[in-house]
Amino acid sequence: MKDGKIEAFTDLIVWKEAHKLVIFIYKITVNFPKEELYSLVNQMRRAAASITANIAEGFGRQTYKEKIQFYYIAKGSLSELKNFLFIARDIGYLKEGEFSDLYSQITSIEQLLQGLIRKSKTFINQKSIINNQ
Repeated sequence: MKDGKIEAFTDLIVWKEAHKLVIFIYKITVNFPKEELYSLVNQMRRAAASITANIAEGFGRQTYKEKIQFYYIAKGSLSELKNFLFIARDIGYLKEGEFSDLYSQITSIEQLLQGLIRKSKTFINQKSIINNQ
């Protein structure tokens, strides 16, 4: 980031927070039973990584319509991960404190992502107003 201007996806607060979540998921799933390696562990890691990947891909797109599409996909991956967290907690793989920390991080990312989508939509609306004048 230079002069407060966002130049790369890594400058986005939502990407930074989602990246922390990915690292947290990778670290916490190491303790899951080995028989979950190719099921729940894999699904949780892929969903978490998909969040940051879609934010990055959206950032790299040319139009705001395209950007928003990828930001919505990131939201879908976030919901998918939330589902897996409930499963992991309910079958005893996550302690309540771990679940709470992860859930809180997900909620924060959801809010940041929704803000990014909302802001991106304003650029589409501004462009459409300018084009109709």
